[in-house]
Amino acid sequence: MMTDPIADMLTRIRNAVRVERPFVDIPASRVKRGLADVLKREGFIWDWKEEKLEEEPVGYLRLELKYGPNGERVIQSIRRISKPGRRLYSRSKELKPVLGGLGIRIISTSKGVISDREARRDKIGGEVLCEVS
Repeated sequence: MMTDPIADMLTRIRNAVRVERPFVDIPASRVKRGLADVLKREGFIWDWKEEKLEEEPVGYLRLELKYGPNGERVIQSIRRISKPGRRLYSRSKELKPVLGGLGIRIISTSKGVISDREARRDKIGGEVLCEVS
C-alpha cells in the first residue's frame, strides 16, 4: 500500500514526460480526477478519461500528455507541496502566481480541487497539493 497516492500520481506524470510518453495510466480516485481536470483546464494535458478493467476493483485514469510542436515538454516541473507528514494550507491572499503566471498551484478546497487562479478569483483558501510549471 502506498502512503501518498497524490505523490505517486505526480511521479508517474513526471516520469512519463521525461521519456516522452503520449499517455500515462494512474489508479483512479476522486482527488486524482480533480487534479487531472485542473491540469486539462490549465492546458498542461490534452485530455483524460477513466477506464475500468473487469478483473480490477479500481479503475484507472489515462492522461494524454501534451507536448509542443517540436516535442518540447509542456510540463517542465511538477512537485508535491503539502505532504502527509507536513500539510500546507494557504489563504487566497497568500497564493502568489507561480513563475509570473506561467505555472499553477493546485489547491484542494471546500469547492473541490481547483487551480490557484480560481482560488484567488473565488477568494477560497485550502490545502496546496502541488505546483506545476
